[in-house]
Amino acid sequence: MANAKPPYDPQMLETLVFSGALPPKGPRPPPTKENIVEHRKFCTIFEVKYDDYPDLSREDISIPGPDGNTIELTIVRPKAPAKGPRNAIYYMHGGGMILGTRHFSLQEAFPWAKELDAVLISVEYRLAPEHPHPAPVEDCYAGLKWISENSSKLDINPSRIMIAGHSSGAGLSAGTALLARDRKLPSPLFAQLLIYPMLDDRNVTSSNKQYFGEGTWTGKTNAVAWSWLLPDNDAPGVQYAAPSRATDLSNLPTTFLDVGSAEVFRDEVIAYASKLLEQGTQVELHVWPGAYHGFDVYSPTTDLAIAAKASRLAWMKRIFHASPANKD
Repeated sequence: MANAKPPYDPQMLETLVFSGALPPKGPRPPPTKENIVEHRKFCTIFEVKYDDYPDLSREDISIPGPDGNTIELTIVRPKAPAKGPRNAIYYMHGGGMILGTRHFSLQEAFPWAKELDAVLISVEYRLAPEHPHPAPVEDCYAGLKWISENSSKLDINPSRIMIAGHSSGAGLSAGTALLARDRKLPSPLFAQLLIYPMLDDRNVTSSNKQYFGEGTWTGKTNAVAWSWLLPDNDAPGVQYAAPSRATDLSNLPTTFLDVGSAEVFRDEVIAYASKLLEQGTQVELHVWPGAYHGFDVYSPTTDLAIAAKASRLAWMKRIFHASPANKD
Protein backbone atom coordinates (compact mmCIF):
# COMPACT_ATOMS: atom_id res chain seq x y z
CA MET A 1 0.00 0.00 0.00
CA ALA A 2 1.48 3.32 -1.10
CA ASN A 3 0.42 5.24 2.01
CA ALA A 4 1.21 2.53 4.57
CA LYS A 5 3.70 3.43 7.30
CA PRO A 6 4.48 2.37 10.85
CA PRO A 7 2.08 4.04 13.30
CA TYR A 8 3.25 6.33 16.07
CA ASP A 9 3.65 5.03 19.59
CA PRO A 10 0.35 5.76 21.40
CA GLN A 11 2.12 7.46 24.32
CA MET A 12 3.76 9.89 21.90
CA LEU A 13 0.68 10.93 19.93
CA GLU A 14 -0.29 13.61 22.44
CA THR A 15 3.05 15.39 21.98
CA LEU A 16 2.80 15.19 18.20
CA VAL A 17 -0.75 16.54 18.12
CA PHE A 18 0.02 19.30 20.63
CA SER A 19 3.15 20.38 18.74
CA GLY A 20 1.30 20.62 15.44
CA ALA A 21 3.54 18.04 13.79
CA LEU A 22 0.70 16.10 12.14
CA PRO A 23 -1.82 16.89 9.41
CA PRO A 24 -4.31 18.43 8.97
CA LYS A 25 -3.11 21.34 11.13
CA GLY A 26 0.59 20.72 10.64
CA PRO A 27 3.41 20.36 10.25
CA ARG A 28 4.93 23.80 10.09
CA PRO A 29 6.40 24.69 6.70
CA PRO A 30 10.18 24.40 6.30
CA PRO A 31 12.25 27.46 7.18
CA THR A 32 13.27 29.87 4.45
CA LYS A 33 16.41 31.92 4.11
CA GLU A 34 14.26 34.95 4.93
CA ASN A 35 12.99 33.60 8.27
CA ILE A 36 15.83 31.35 9.40
CA VAL A 37 16.88 33.89 12.04
CA GLU A 38 13.41 33.69 13.64
CA HIS A 39 13.59 29.89 13.64
CA ARG A 40 16.97 30.04 15.38
CA LYS A 41 15.62 32.40 18.04
CA PHE A 42 12.81 29.93 18.75
CA CYS A 43 15.36 27.14 19.27
CA THR A 44 16.96 29.02 22.16
CA ILE A 45 14.11 27.87 24.45
CA PHE A 46 15.71 24.41 24.33
CA GLU A 47 19.14 25.61 25.46
CA VAL A 48 20.49 24.16 28.68
CA LYS A 49 20.23 26.17 31.92
CA TYR A 50 23.59 25.41 33.51
CA ASP A 51 22.59 26.77 36.92
CA ASP A 52 20.16 23.85 37.26
CA TYR A 53 23.13 21.45 37.48
CA PRO A 54 25.23 22.49 40.50
CA ASP A 55 27.27 19.28 40.47
CA LEU A 56 28.78 20.18 37.09
CA SER A 57 31.21 22.97 36.20
CA ARG A 58 31.17 24.92 32.93
CA GLU A 59 34.01 26.59 31.04
CA ASP A 60 33.87 28.37 27.67
CA ILE A 61 36.98 28.66 25.52
CA SER A 62 37.85 29.85 22.02
CA ILE A 63 40.14 27.98 19.65
CA PRO A 64 41.36 28.68 16.10
CA GLY A 65 39.08 27.44 13.32
CA PRO A 66 40.02 25.97 9.95
CA ASP A 67 39.35 29.13 7.89
CA GLY A 68 40.76 31.81 10.15
CA ASN A 69 37.51 31.69 12.08
CA THR A 70 37.15 31.17 15.81
CA ILE A 71 35.42 28.13 17.30
CA GLU A 72 33.75 28.27 20.70
CA LEU A 73 33.82 25.19 22.93
CA THR A 74 31.88 24.64 26.14
CA ILE A 75 33.53 22.22 28.56
CA VAL A 76 31.42 20.58 31.27
CA ARG A 77 33.03 18.55 34.04
CA PRO A 78 31.84 16.76 37.18
CA LYS A 79 32.84 18.86 40.19
CA ALA A 80 33.85 15.74 42.10
CA PRO A 81 37.63 15.25 42.13
CA ALA A 82 39.01 13.21 39.25
CA LYS A 83 40.87 10.00 40.03
CA GLY A 84 43.03 10.43 36.94
CA PRO A 85 42.69 11.54 33.32
CA ARG A 86 38.99 11.44 32.54
CA ASN A 87 37.06 9.91 29.67
CA ALA A 88 35.93 12.50 27.11
CA ILE A 89 32.73 13.02 25.16
CA TYR A 90 32.98 15.35 22.18
CA TYR A 91 29.44 16.46 21.37
CA MET A 92 27.77 18.00 18.29
CA HIS A 93 24.31 19.57 18.69
CA GLY A 94 21.29 18.86 16.51
CA GLY A 95 19.25 21.27 14.40
CA GLY A 96 19.47 20.02 10.83
CA MET A 97 22.83 21.79 10.33
CA ILE A 98 20.80 25.01 10.01
CA LEU A 99 19.61 25.59 13.61
CA GLY A 100 20.85 25.43 17.18
CA THR A 101 23.93 26.28 19.21
CA ARG A 102 26.37 24.29 21.31
CA HIS A 103 23.97 24.73 24.26
CA PHE A 104 20.99 23.22 22.40
CA SER A 105 19.57 20.37 24.53
CA LEU A 106 23.06 19.75 25.92
CA GLN A 107 21.50 18.60 29.20
CA GLU A 108 20.67 15.34 27.39
CA ALA A 109 24.39 14.50 27.61
CA PHE A 110 24.87 15.46 31.27
CA PRO A 111 24.02 11.99 32.63
CA TRP A 112 26.73 10.56 30.39
CA ALA A 113 29.35 12.89 31.88
CA LYS A 114 28.28 11.93 35.41
CA GLU A 115 28.00 8.19 34.87
CA LEU A 116 31.21 7.86 32.85
CA ASP A 117 33.16 10.39 34.94
CA ALA A 118 33.78 12.19 31.67
CA VAL A 119 34.61 15.64 30.41
CA LEU A 120 31.86 16.76 28.02
CA ILE A 121 32.92 19.17 25.27
CA SER A 122 30.30 20.78 23.00
CA VAL A 123 31.39 22.55 19.80
CA GLU A 124 29.90 25.64 18.14
CA TYR A 125 30.09 24.84 14.43
CA ARG A 126 29.04 27.16 11.64
CA LEU A 127 25.58 26.66 10.11
CA ALA A 128 24.14 26.56 6.61
CA PRO A 129 22.99 28.33 4.51
CA GLU A 130 25.48 31.04 5.47
CA HIS A 131 28.23 28.44 5.78
CA PRO A 132 27.67 25.43 3.51
CA HIS A 133 29.81 22.29 3.40
CA PRO A 134 32.61 21.85 4.30
CA ALA A 135 32.43 24.53 7.02
CA PRO A 136 30.36 22.63 9.64
CA VAL A 137 32.27 19.35 9.53
CA GLU A 138 35.64 21.10 9.26
CA ASP A 139 34.82 23.09 12.40
CA CYS A 140 33.90 19.87 14.19
CA TYR A 141 37.13 18.19 13.10
CA ALA A 142 39.21 21.22 14.13
CA GLY A 143 37.67 20.99 17.59
CA LEU A 144 38.42 17.27 17.82
CA LYS A 145 42.02 17.78 16.72
CA TRP A 146 42.51 20.54 19.29
CA ILE A 147 41.03 18.37 22.06
CA SER A 148 43.29 15.48 21.11
CA GLU A 149 46.38 17.68 21.02
CA ASN A 150 45.51 19.39 24.31
CA SER A 151 44.38 16.32 26.22
CA SER A 152 46.86 16.79 29.06
CA LYS A 153 45.71 20.39 29.58
CA LEU A 154 42.09 19.19 29.65
CA ASP A 155 43.02 16.27 31.95
CA ILE A 156 41.48 13.71 29.62
CA ASN A 157 42.77 10.43 28.24
CA PRO A 158 43.26 10.96 24.46
CA SER A 159 42.69 7.26 23.77
CA ARG A 160 39.21 7.43 25.33
CA ILE A 161 37.42 10.16 23.36
CA MET A 162 33.89 9.25 22.29
CA ILE A 163 32.26 11.38 19.60
CA ALA A 164 28.51 11.87 19.95
CA GLY A 165 25.50 13.81 18.77
CA HIS A 166 21.79 13.95 18.17
CA SER A 167 20.26 14.25 14.67
CA SER A 168 22.42 16.50 12.46
CA GLY A 169 24.99 16.50 15.25
CA ALA A 170 25.14 12.72 14.97
CA GLY A 171 25.59 13.06 11.22
CA LEU A 172 28.44 15.50 11.81
CA SER A 173 29.88 13.08 14.36
CA ALA A 174 29.92 10.35 11.70
CA GLY A 175 31.52 12.70 9.19
CA THR A 176 34.10 13.87 11.72
CA ALA A 177 34.94 10.25 12.52
CA LEU A 178 35.61 9.65 8.82
CA LEU A 179 37.87 12.72 8.70
CA ALA A 180 39.71 11.60 11.83
CA ARG A 181 40.40 8.23 10.21
CA ASP A 182 41.39 9.65 6.81
CA ARG A 183 43.61 12.39 8.25
CA LYS A 184 45.13 9.92 10.71
CA LEU A 185 44.32 11.67 13.96
CA PRO A 186 47.20 10.50 16.23
CA SER A 187 44.80 9.13 18.85
CA PRO A 188 42.01 7.19 17.12
CA LEU A 189 38.48 7.78 18.37
CA PHE A 190 37.33 5.38 21.09
CA ALA A 191 33.66 5.17 20.05
CA GLN A 192 30.86 6.99 18.28
CA LEU A 193 27.32 7.48 19.61
CA LEU A 194 24.94 8.38 16.77
CA ILE A 195 21.42 9.21 17.95
CA TYR A 196 18.98 9.27 15.00
CA PRO A 197 21.73 10.64 12.74
CA MET A 198 21.15 12.78 9.63
CA LEU A 199 23.30 10.94 7.10
CA ASP A 200 21.93 11.04 3.55
CA ASP A 201 21.26 14.07 1.35
CA ARG A 202 19.57 12.12 -1.45
CA ASN A 203 16.09 11.92 0.13
CA VAL A 204 15.11 8.74 -1.70
CA THR A 205 14.42 6.26 1.10
CA SER A 206 11.02 4.80 1.86
CA SER A 207 11.01 6.43 5.30
CA ASN A 208 11.74 9.80 3.73
CA LYS A 209 8.68 9.39 1.54
CA GLN A 210 6.50 8.02 4.34
CA TYR A 211 7.21 11.02 6.57
CA PHE A 212 7.76 13.63 3.87
CA GLY A 213 4.85 15.74 5.08
CA GLU A 214 4.53 14.98 8.78
CA GLY A 215 6.54 14.75 11.96
CA THR A 216 8.82 17.00 13.97
CA TRP A 217 11.41 16.85 11.15
CA THR A 218 9.78 16.17 7.80
CA GLY A 219 11.23 14.91 4.56
CA LYS A 220 10.34 18.29 3.08
CA THR A 221 12.30 20.21 5.70
CA ASN A 222 15.12 17.70 5.36
CA ALA A 223 15.37 18.42 1.64
CA VAL A 224 15.60 22.17 2.31
CA ALA A 225 18.31 21.73 4.93
CA TRP A 226 20.41 19.52 2.66
CA SER A 227 20.03 21.93 -0.26
CA TRP A 228 21.47 24.66 1.94
CA LEU A 229 24.33 22.55 3.24
CA LEU A 230 25.13 21.01 -0.15
CA PRO A 231 24.16 23.46 -2.91
CA ASP A 232 26.56 21.38 -5.01
CA ASN A 233 25.71 17.76 -4.16
CA ASP A 234 28.84 16.59 -5.96
CA ALA A 235 31.13 18.83 -3.92
CA PRO A 236 34.57 17.45 -2.99
CA GLY A 237 34.44 15.46 0.21
CA VAL A 238 30.67 15.11 0.06
CA GLN A 239 30.92 11.90 2.10
CA TYR A 240 32.04 13.94 5.12
CA ALA A 241 28.81 15.97 4.95
CA ALA A 242 26.61 12.99 4.04
CA PRO A 243 28.30 9.88 5.45
CA SER A 244 25.80 7.59 3.69
CA ARG A 245 27.71 8.47 0.51
CA ALA A 246 30.95 7.01 1.89
CA THR A 247 31.97 3.73 0.31
CA ASP A 248 34.76 2.94 2.79
CA LEU A 249 33.47 2.54 6.35
CA SER A 250 36.34 0.35 7.54
CA ASN A 251 38.55 1.11 10.54
CA LEU A 252 35.95 3.14 12.40
CA PRO A 253 35.35 2.98 16.16
CA THR A 254 32.69 0.85 17.78
CA THR A 255 29.34 2.48 17.10
CA PHE A 256 25.90 2.84 18.69
CA LEU A 257 23.02 3.96 16.47
CA ASP A 258 19.37 4.37 17.25
CA VAL A 259 16.36 5.76 15.41
CA GLY A 260 12.57 5.67 15.54
CA SER A 261 10.55 3.48 13.19
CA ALA A 262 8.19 6.41 12.51
CA GLU A 263 10.61 9.03 11.25
CA VAL A 264 12.36 10.23 8.14
CA PHE A 265 15.89 9.01 9.04
CA ARG A 266 14.91 5.40 9.79
CA ASP A 267 16.08 3.73 6.58
CA GLU A 268 19.35 5.63 6.17
CA VAL A 269 20.34 4.78 9.76
CA ILE A 270 19.57 1.08 9.26
CA ALA A 271 21.52 1.09 5.98
CA TYR A 272 24.50 2.83 7.59
CA ALA A 273 24.56 0.33 10.44
CA SER A 274 24.50 -2.53 7.93
CA LYS A 275 27.35 -1.03 5.93
CA LEU A 276 29.45 -0.57 9.07
CA LEU A 277 28.88 -4.21 9.99
CA GLU A 278 29.73 -5.37 6.46
CA GLN A 279 33.10 -3.61 6.74
CA GLY A 280 34.01 -4.93 10.17
CA THR A 281 32.89 -2.27 12.65
CA GLN A 282 31.16 -3.42 15.82
CA VAL A 283 27.65 -1.92 15.92
CA GLU A 284 24.69 -1.80 18.27
CA LEU A 285 21.49 -0.68 16.52
CA HIS A 286 18.07 0.07 18.00
CA VAL A 287 14.94 0.89 16.00
CA TRP A 288 12.37 2.16 18.48
CA PRO A 289 8.86 1.12 17.39
CA GLY A 290 6.55 4.05 16.74
CA ALA A 291 9.10 6.67 17.83
CA TYR A 292 9.26 9.96 15.95
CA HIS A 293 12.30 12.19 15.39
CA GLY A 294 13.49 13.65 18.68
CA PHE A 295 11.13 11.46 20.69
CA ASP A 296 13.47 11.18 23.68
CA VAL A 297 13.73 14.95 24.02
CA TYR A 298 10.12 15.94 23.32
CA SER A 299 8.37 12.93 24.94
CA PRO A 300 10.85 12.17 27.73
CA THR A 301 8.43 10.43 30.11
CA THR A 302 7.23 7.81 27.63
CA ASP A 303 8.30 4.20 28.05
CA LEU A 304 10.26 4.23 24.78
CA ALA A 305 12.17 7.40 25.66
CA ILE A 306 13.13 5.99 29.04
CA ALA A 307 14.21 2.71 27.44
CA ALA A 308 16.22 4.47 24.73
CA LYS A 309 18.16 6.61 27.18
CA ALA A 310 18.84 3.59 29.37
CA SER A 311 20.10 1.57 26.40
CA ARG A 312 22.53 4.29 25.32
CA LEU A 313 23.93 4.66 28.81
CA ALA A 314 24.22 0.90 29.27
CA TRP A 315 26.19 0.64 26.03
CA MET A 316 28.53 3.46 27.06
CA LYS A 317 29.16 1.92 30.46
CA ARG A 318 29.80 -1.47 28.89
CA ILE A 319 32.38 -0.31 26.34
CA PHE A 320 34.20 2.05 28.70
CA HIS A 321 34.35 -0.50 31.50
CA ALA A 322 35.44 -3.25 29.09
CA SER A 323 38.46 -1.17 28.05
CA PRO A 324 40.38 -0.07 31.16
CA ALA A 325 41.68 3.46 30.99
CA ASN A 326 45.38 3.91 30.48
CA LYS A 327 46.49 6.08 33.38
CA ASP A 328 50.12 6.27 32.29
